[in-house]
Amino acid sequence: PVHEVTLTQAFYLGRYEVTQAQWTAVMGSNPSSFQGPSSQVPAEQVPNRPVERVSWNMIQGFEAQTGLRLPTEAEWEYACRAGTMTAFNLSPNGTNDDGLLGQLAWFNSNAASQTRPVGQKQANNLGLHDMHGNVWEWVEDWDGIDYYSQSPPIDPPGPISGTNRVLRGGSWA
Repeated sequence: PVHEVTLTQAFYLGRYEVTQAQWTAVMGSNPSSFQGPSSQVPAEQVPNRPVERVSWNMIQGFEAQTGLRLPTEAEWEYACRAGTMTAFNLSPNGTNDDGLLGQLAWFNSNAASQTRPVGQKQANNLGLHDMHGNVWEWVEDWDGIDYYSQSPPIDPPGPISGTNRVLRGGSWA
């Protein structure tokens, strides 16, 4: 459910999804399915595809190597919305028009069943790309069915336990 929260702590988020080249440089291997060129993605752009087929647990190793962390769901939502109050963060004021999603995201109608190099679609008001598509994005939170009805309004940390972690955004599929 829609509810207002306040974030009081600074956090950082990458402008783009982690690329296959970045992941490989840190972790030494590439788990992605889309490691080759296609008619839409030439060979020189393949390293700029987002890494995918990465579990939440695999990301913990990446974080340990880089000193980075996943955002909370509230932080991700703030970064994605970028000051808009609409379904999609199309700059400058957002939109609820599904017909404009192609300006922001790679998804099943325009991705040709594959990931695309990061940053090819319009950024939101914070300069962040691919928040609505290309690959799902893990956040730190556990999934909690009734968490939002009882979550703290300031810096909500997410449920303390659960069976599934939260994915946000959208994907090429």
